[in-house]
Amino acid sequence: MSFSVTEPSKRTKWFAGLTVVLYAIITIMPLMWIVATGFKSPSDSIAYPPKVVFQPTLEGYVNLFTTRTRINENDKADLPPAETWYEQIVRDQGQAIAGPSRYGARFMNSVIIGFGSTALCMILGTAAAYAFSRFRVPLKDDLLFFILSTRMMPPIAVAIPIFLMFRNLGLNDTHLGMILLYTAVNLSLSVWLLKGFIDEIPIEYEEAALIDGYTRFQAFYKVVLPQAATGIASTAIFCLIFAWNEYAFAVLLTSGTAQTAPPFIPTIIGVGGKDWPAVAAGATIFLVPVMVFTILLRKHLLRGITFGAVRK
Repeated sequence: MSFSVTEPSKRTKWFAGLTVVLYAIITIMPLMWIVATGFKSPSDSIAYPPKVVFQPTLEGYVNLFTTRTRINENDKADLPPAETWYEQIVRDQGQAIAGPSRYGARFMNSVIIGFGSTALCMILGTAAAYAFSRFRVPLKDDLLFFILSTRMMPPIAVAIPIFLMFRNLGLNDTHLGMILLYTAVNLSLSVWLLKGFIDEIPIEYEEAALIDGYTRFQAFYKVVLPQAATGIASTAIFCLIFAWNEYAFAVLLTSGTAQTAPPFIPTIIGVGGKDWPAVAAGATIFLVPVMVFTILLRKHLLRGITFGAVRK
């Protein structure tokens, strides 16, 4: 029995292309609305009906990075002239800059914890995946299933035990504690994905390297790692996205020193209530590192989704 592959008709191609474009527009609309809200004034951000056309302003970004105090007209007259454009924006709101906000520190905490846990997860996950793929590990299937089962548990189910454990170990509100926690959560995903990539690399390559005088580590470093780079890159993206966006553990286990941006952004308060332009500005800036990281590794992402799964 033979099968013939027919070329899709122009109408089919047109319909498929239109579907993809519509899906992309619907998907990106909330993101574009957040970006646009960051350039609105507080009154425009809560206007009803919502304003699509508005006068853009950087008030939200200025409020995001500064703490301000209200001043009356007499105090305003006594102040020296505004020296910078952002100081002038604050003066126009009837306020004065009291100092920098905490957003910069919270953002850096996200960078340290997110990328730190991702790097540690890639190191441990690659080593574990290589061991499961190449060596005879006792009870291998049981261990792999146990590792995977940790991913099935919702984080909130273990939040209280982890809080008590971290408190006793002195890891509450520390960068090290959050890096170790996110690494433990992401390790199951990285082991299973990376094992699938390493399984695809013919073992004959390593055997040839060993015959040529390479040690086992040299064969792993010079033969396996370069060929597994696609899997490592795609797995790193998934691990970073989880660590970057995680909210439940960050709220429970951090409050000041190691607090990340997700629990901090919703607490931004303006004059008289929630400062939605500043919240939107913070969310927009928060999206940039993950977007850049994903774009840089985008060529590896599709293959990671397609071939990264373990086939049993």
